[in-house]
Amino acid sequence: MATDHIRYDVLTQEALRGVVRTVLADAAKKGLPGEHHFKITFATTAPGVRLSDRMRAQYPETMTIILQHQFWDLAVHDDDFEVGLSFGGVPERLAIPFDAVTAFYDPAVQFGFQFEMVGAAAEHSGPAPKPVEEKKAEALPVAAAVKNDEVPPSRDGGGGEVVRLDRFRKK
Repeated sequence: MATDHIRYDVLTQEALRGVVRTVLADAAKKGLPGEHHFKITFATTAPGVRLSDRMRAQYPETMTIILQHQFWDLAVHDDDFEVGLSFGGVPERLAIPFDAVTAFYDPAVQFGFQFEMVGAAAEHSGPAPKPVEEKKAEALPVAAAVKNDEVPPSRDGGGGEVVRLDRFRKK
């Protein structure tokens, strides 16, 4: 098999993270259109992730947040985004580098994808966590968090297909 000197896998992931960045930047400026909302899973141990000690203790490896009805101060930068959410009635301010994002899903249109961790984020994230039962914050649809490396199904029971990048690689 030929060596991929171009690193199409890395380029593809960067492009898809650009989709996440663009969608979040648009939501920060205009709000969420229609029924769109986002489930974003990220590695809590990745460099640059900022969350309270309470949240880090509760979600030591991965966390999924839902941006739907009640989130505030969404700010999107070149390398990360920040957002305010409430967990169990306690407001939290999170900062999440795009390199830490491991999955993105919009249940309204059943569109999503998962990322492989690359570079420094992969070195700090440790082994992939085993899926566990979804754990939600007290006040859905305010915000939800799960200890899981998979995108949780939508609340209406429907589930779109999550595209894994490794599906397209030759083994």
